[in-house]
Amino acid sequence: MLIIIILLICILIFTNLFYYLPGFLGAITLYVLFRKINFKLTEERGWKKSIASLLLILVTIVFLVGPLYLLINYMVPQVTEAINNKEEIMEKFDSIKTYFKDSPYLSNIDLSDTALMGALQRAAKFIPNILNSVAEVGVNVLVALFVLYFMLVSSKELEKTLYNAIPFSKTSKAELWQEFDMMVKSNAIGIPILAMCQGVVAALGYWFFGLENPIFLGILTAVATIIPILGTMVVYLPAAVFLLANGQSGNAIGLALYGIIIIGSIDNILRFTILKKLGDVHPLITVFGVLLGLNLFGMLGLIFGPLILSCVGVLLKVYSNEFGRSTPEIIQSTSLIEPNSPSNTTDTTE
Repeated sequence: MLIIIILLICILIFTNLFYYLPGFLGAITLYVLFRKINFKLTEERGWKKSIASLLLILVTIVFLVGPLYLLINYMVPQVTEAINNKEEIMEKFDSIKTYFKDSPYLSNIDLSDTALMGALQRAAKFIPNILNSVAEVGVNVLVALFVLYFMLVSSKELEKTLYNAIPFSKTSKAELWQEFDMMVKSNAIGIPILAMCQGVVAALGYWFFGLENPIFLGILTAVATIIPILGTMVVYLPAAVFLLANGQSGNAIGLALYGIIIIGSIDNILRFTILKKLGDVHPLITVFGVLLGLNLFGMLGLIFGPLILSCVGVLLKVYSNEFGRSTPEIIQSTSLIEPNSPSNTTDTTE
């Protein structure tokens, strides 16, 4: 009976705080990233926990919240204006429609003004959702910073409690932490690095080949890195077609080659260098994790979706360690703080 009551209370709490779940996930992610630095400041250099925590919060605001605010502040007006300015979009589309009017490949596609206007009107309905997502991001960022502060201040007690609460052997606890640490760094650092690099390289290409608003197109290209198979092609190929339809065949061919050779190669280069060191994430986990995350958390799901999906693989490994091995693989130490032991300030997963 007591277990049922506890489960019902947990379900009640979870359902009512689900809106803030991305904030809690963000706090956990930031804690994993800052954990080693926090222990160095407090254990090795003797800083007060509150001062060290506030410093790391400030670093988060400067290097994460600040750029995120600037990005949202730039993108929301751009997207809203682009969707609402239907006449300008119709004019640009006319040149493409005229260029391809005799193409047999597009004969079965409705390219009429009525069809395009209907598509724009459907897109305009997403504007309230975009604004709601922005508000949700803002609220959850505040929640993440608030929770992160108390996690950093009480880091030793938190880890000891967590260590006792996990019903696994020491070997499984160590493996669980190592896998989780690698998974967080791969998703929270690797995916944004990949998107940012491709977006910057793409924006330079759009500017060089004479497209309007290259920064906006570069950001769209960065977001498109999560799309399976096609990826960044969904942005730079239509841009090349637009240049071709407007008589800029040289720039169109140049942009298409630039996208295929330069932008496309960035993905492979980073995956086999930087991302491999962080712990490479399988593309399928990224793709389906993003789809899961967007459905659950909106824009914040771009990061937390793959993170949640990766947890399944981690738990399967732990299950195999607990029940599927006759002779478990021995891991010498765990990064989590064991009860009655000094804090481990060395991160063994780097």
